[in-house]
Amino acid sequence: MGELIRTRDGRDLGVESYGNPKGRPVFLLHGTPGSRLGPAPRSAVLYRLGVRLITFDRPGYGASDRLPGRRVADAAADVEAIADALDLDEFAVVGRSGGAPHALACAALLPDRTARVAGLVSIAPRDAQGLDWFEGMTESNVREYINAAAGKGQLTTALEMRSITIRSDPRRSVDDMRHRLPKPDRGIVADAGIRAMLERNFEEGLRSSADGWVDDVMAFSTDWDFRLEDITTPVLLWHGEQDVFAPVQHTRWLAERIPGAQLIVERGAAHFGALRVLTRVLSWATW
Repeated sequence: MGELIRTRDGRDLGVESYGNPKGRPVFLLHGTPGSRLGPAPRSAVLYRLGVRLITFDRPGYGASDRLPGRRVADAAADVEAIADALDLDEFAVVGRSGGAPHALACAALLPDRTARVAGLVSIAPRDAQGLDWFEGMTESNVREYINAAAGKGQLTTALEMRSITIRSDPRRSVDDMRHRLPKPDRGIVADAGIRAMLERNFEEGLRSSADGWVDDVMAFSTDWDFRLEDITTPVLLWHGEQDVFAPVQHTRWLAERIPGAQLIVERGAAHFGALRVLTRVLSWATW
């Protein structure tokens, strides 16, 4: 059931809860672009796992107010505000794709409340030392970050045009995306239920503007405002070896710097393989 939760600085966040209301609370942070309606296991699966799944629109997406100039670290305060409103003392956080760096922010900045964190198909910080950041990355994503480096205005123009196209025909946009995917991802997105979920997800996230998308890319392109080396929360990192949206070397770089991180790299999987392993990851997250 959806609701709006007010942050301490007066913003509204669109929040959904699924699964078992008395289950272990797990925040699932959506990709880029995305929304609280993004891919997630069915409620029956969540009940079987004993999971209370909480999703929310990051600022600027869907029903959530924008937070101008937000950094990746700001996600921790929003997760904490939602947890306080829902009377949750302790929780796990799982982030997929663009949600993964924000999940790591919770591990670093909310160590007393975040029991476990999983980052699926994550990118590394833009200034990652020793990492060829663009190697193996699809052209559309490279273009986003080049536009971000040129300035927020150029990025906004480009992503607003893309968001208008997605809003006008989300089904065609998902079909066009599917044809450009590596083979493992094409097989997953061929599923009609997955496609319908992606269409709903993108349509909701971009329903009024590209603001959330722009702010995500700008946040990824600047300092994340926390240190990976300071993380003490148990962290699981998963990546498909054939990923072209967030190349696998990004997660390998993260694993080398997060103390005690568990790394799983799956051969024969790519970016959307994260959807297939999500149930397994949620089981791990429910400590």
